[in-house]
Amino acid sequence: IRWRDHQWRTRMAQSYNRTSLNGASGQRRSETRPVRGQVRSQRGLMMQESESKQDRGGLESHGLYNLDRIFWNLPTPALYEQALLRHEGSLSHQGPLVVRTGHHTGRSANDKFIVDEADSRDEIWWGPINKPITEQNFDILHQRMASYLQMKDVYVQDCFAGADPDYRMPIRIITEYAWHNLFARNLFIQGEADELTDHEPYFTVIDLPRFHAIPGVDGTNSETFILVNFKKRLVLIGGTSYAGEIKKSIFSVMNYLMPGRNVLPMHCSANISSDGKTALFFGLSGTGKTTLSADKARTLIGDDEHGWSDNGIFNFEGGCYAKMIKLSPENEPEIHATTKRFGTVLENVTMNARDRKLDLDDVSLTENTRGAYHISAIPNATLKGTGGHPENIIFLTCDAFGVMPPISRLTPEQAMYHFISGYTARVAGTEKGVTEPTPVFSACYGAPFMPLHPRRYAELLGERISQHGVKAWLINTGWTGGPPGVGERVAIPYTRAMVNAALDGELENVTTRRDPVFGVEVPETCPGVPDGLLNPRGSWSDPAAYDAQAAKLAAMFHENFKNFSEELP
Repeated sequence: IRWRDHQWRTRMAQSYNRTSLNGASGQRRSETRPVRGQVRSQRGLMMQESESKQDRGGLESHGLYNLDRIFWNLPTPALYEQALLRHEGSLSHQGPLVVRTGHHTGRSANDKFIVDEADSRDEIWWGPINKPITEQNFDILHQRMASYLQMKDVYVQDCFAGADPDYRMPIRIITEYAWHNLFARNLFIQGEADELTDHEPYFTVIDLPRFHAIPGVDGTNSETFILVNFKKRLVLIGGTSYAGEIKKSIFSVMNYLMPGRNVLPMHCSANISSDGKTALFFGLSGTGKTTLSADKARTLIGDDEHGWSDNGIFNFEGGCYAKMIKLSPENEPEIHATTKRFGTVLENVTMNARDRKLDLDDVSLTENTRGAYHISAIPNATLKGTGGHPENIIFLTCDAFGVMPPISRLTPEQAMYHFISGYTARVAGTEKGVTEPTPVFSACYGAPFMPLHPRRYAELLGERISQHGVKAWLINTGWTGGPPGVGERVAIPYTRAMVNAALDGELENVTTRRDPVFGVEVPETCPGVPDGLLNPRGSWSDPAAYDAQAAKLAAMFHENFKNFSEELP
């Protein structure tokens, strides 16, 4: 019945000559409509874009049958047309596609599960982060999703994760929304035409925002779910329109697979100096990885996810997913420019309905406004996505207590300790339900995406630091002079000056002092930074209050590390 209704509506839409009222006179005039030959031509173009199941082998291998049209590897303009035709988003005046994600404006961390199956069971770091779900529940949800998709259109992007050809993984992203497919096209690595002819995905994502789970039946926490099945090499996402779930599910897969190939997967950004020196920037979302790595004086490798192999550094992705809230053209010119280009997808950015101009300062929808764009949008990015072994590693923390030094030098042991600790503040809006900065410890600066025990990643990091003589730094991009509401967040120009001084070797011979609480070496001077800013205790109006806050945070470090101390050197 649905199919007959669809055919009837299609024929009516092609034959009906719509009319409109001509002003207040009430007279009708015919609008200009395509003639029959033009309609056939347009339908032919659509059929070229929407290749049939027979032409491409269909999606039966993923359990999907009786689909309507399969839009396979549509280019960016065609995905724009589809998203606008289906009212999934709006076109802003300078080119980006503006979309809203509904009540899910961030990741749903409590709704992610890993299938408990024999092949991977003994390797997974089970706990509150990696929660198990049965194979039966996974299969039932998969079947219901397939039933839901019958006689519906789907969008498919065949692409890759991993810029190094030695470690590149072919993936397939199947989405209900055209704009989610455009998101995937921006974020992952696009293959050449000949590479896609015989594309066989090693991992597949099926993303259906309008399909919801039944918690009491499916074993989920809510109607939203992100399920990873390493045995079937399949990810199921439903009940959320936040596109970041697609990106992070593939990151979780890479974090599971890469250590087995002696590659350290990292939640970090990376760039290269003009003389070929690579630097890594570790940190959770909101700590400044994207902002600080997008430096016009350095070549960007990638902004969020990388691997460190015997060949060097390589990007897992082919695009960037940057926070847009209160973006400054002065402090972040490269990223700001992406809000004025065709191809960028802007999530939950406010736009004037009349003139279609953006308001990047508006937080009425969320603090976690996002922009997804291809890495070629950054003028000084390398499209190869690779670099040499790093000379410097920078750990970024957004300290909500306002007590950690803005910059400090770490020993190799301290680097491993802070890597395991992963202290930062969960910034408002990054995850659902978080409305203000909250102190958090996230192992490896990315525990939500680490299926294996953090020990595996820390051991690989220690080996790499020792093997290549890497220098490590800890930089606080959070508050100084007090917590939020009392102190101020460290200004981006000062943070950039500290980063540049560390990477350019200008702090090698600077006098340092040992922080009495955290034990790190703090430079007493730094080019372009006021000396007073480098002493966090001196920036507080009440030194006693600083001492109390620093002791409180130190105790939190100690308590958190008890979770790992028995299994680490």
